[in-house]
Amino acid sequence: MNPVIGLDIAKGESKGQVFLDKGKPHGKSFNVVHTDAGLNQFLELLRTVEQTAGGVAPIVIFESTGHYHAPISQFLDKQNYTYVLVNPLIAHQAKKSSLRKVKTDALDAYHLCELYYKEEFEPYKRRGVYLLNLRNLTRQHESITGLYVQTKLQFQAVLDQVFPEFRGVFGDLYSKVSLRVLYEFPT
Repeated sequence: MNPVIGLDIAKGESKGQVFLDKGKPHGKSFNVVHTDAGLNQFLELLRTVEQTAGGVAPIVIFESTGHYHAPISQFLDKQNYTYVLVNPLIAHQAKKSSLRKVKTDALDAYHLCELYYKEEFEPYKRRGVYLLNLRNLTRQHESITGLYVQTKLQFQAVLDQVFPEFRGVFGDLYSKVSLRVLYEFPT
């Protein structure tokens, strides 16, 4: 047996479906609330599926959903369960292959299980806290740099309208002397 659990992640709650093997869904869809009590119920389900599958631990598959999947992934890491984090574009392509145009979270979880058996996915490799912090810092730096560049461009546009010859007077538009002159004589 090759059990898998597909989760359609949403804010605060996920919809899930269990497959014991390819083409063999097991039971009805279920909900996982992203609270301690809800995650403990999910752990019971994981253990039940493992017993039903003859001792083979299920792999959990879900889409990368920004920060909404964090409680599930952290919980699975803590409990030492293997999971696959799927790029949303890949999951969307798999859903589009369905003839039905109905969109439900339970159906999405079902499609994720089917996708697991069609593709060869690598289990998610946990990144260290330092790498995650570095990634967040880099994104924050890019954002601040973008704001800085945008502000300079807006400043130049206003200055060109109000004081068109000012740029030729000073070599560096942003030097202390240049900015001090503008501060002292705003009109």
